[in-house]
Amino acid sequence: MDIAVELSLYPLNADYIPPIKDFIDRLNAHSQLKVVTNSLSTQVFGPYEVVFAALTRELQVTFANHD
Repeated sequence: MDIAVELSLYPLNADYIPPIKDFIDRLNAHSQLKVVTNSLSTQVFGPYEVVFAALTRELQVTFANHD
């Protein structure tokens, strides 16, 4: 089953662009996902299990590496 997820990441610090860009770049590295970005959100399309596994993994990395 395919799914589409739309999310926004708002780091709570003044230097917010690097963590967002890093997160999106890592999502784009997943070949089974289609990642579409705009000025307000990122949309992730793909198989349910792949999308949620990638989001879980990449959000954990982001939260561990950035305030």
